[in-house]
Amino acid sequence: MRWLTFLTFLIVCCSLFAQSTKQSFSQMFQVHYGANLPAGDLAKRFGFLNHIGGGMLLRTPKNLTFSLESSLLFGNQFKSEFDSVFSHLTDSQGNITDINGDIAVVMTYARGFYANACLGKYIPLSAKKKASHLHLQVGAGYLQHRFRIETNSQVIPQIETNYRKGYDRYTTGINTSQFIGYSFLPEEGFYQFFAGFYAQQGYTYNRRTINFDQPDVPVSKDLRLDLQFGIRLGWYIPFYKAEPRDYYFE
Repeated sequence: MRWLTFLTFLIVCCSLFAQSTKQSFSQMFQVHYGANLPAGDLAKRFGFLNHIGGGMLLRTPKNLTFSLESSLLFGNQFKSEFDSVFSHLTDSQGNITDINGDIAVVMTYARGFYANACLGKYIPLSAKKKASHLHLQVGAGYLQHRFRIETNSQVIPQIETNYRKGYDRYTTGINTSQFIGYSFLPEEGFYQFFAGFYAQQGYTYNRRTINFDQPDVPVSKDLRLDLQFGIRLGWYIPFYKAEPRDYYFE
């Protein structure tokens, strides 16, 4: 899976960077879940979207944060752009038939991916409760999304193999993101977590040259504004350095 390969690459890069610096950085692997509502051009395609991902975060002694993160986007709610995507393939009863003449089951999903580099700041909320922080973060990176079609073991010639590309609305571009939330960061232990509000702005373009369900309608090459707003919850997994021990010999 390309998403997992890329995430592994991000973790390795962060680890090498942390090992090469002379500053006392603390390293944390983070996993997160996000619940998001699309807006802008993205709201014409998809409804509610889930984000699941992770990454590596470096924290400096001055509470600055540098991180690389990636997420898989998925959902099963669709909007007006897909209302009639298969209408030219259905019979008078509204069914699609496979190569054997049987009624086919066509499953559709929203799928996407993003990978960002982020810069942030931890702000302590209390001198007494040193584990509580406000985390402000901004990021930028790559974004892609598409309409995924699955037919399982049935064969429907019109939407098999490369023909699916004529329906998937494959879209890519860059994105910017913002996060503001609460982080609980005790000096020891694995009970480190965060929660807050997440926003993303995608500046994307359609990458297909034709949509098979609308062959006479030119595919727009205009810049899209794909927006997402929601909440993010996650868990930090810190990497602790082993403390040196003194040994005495008589």
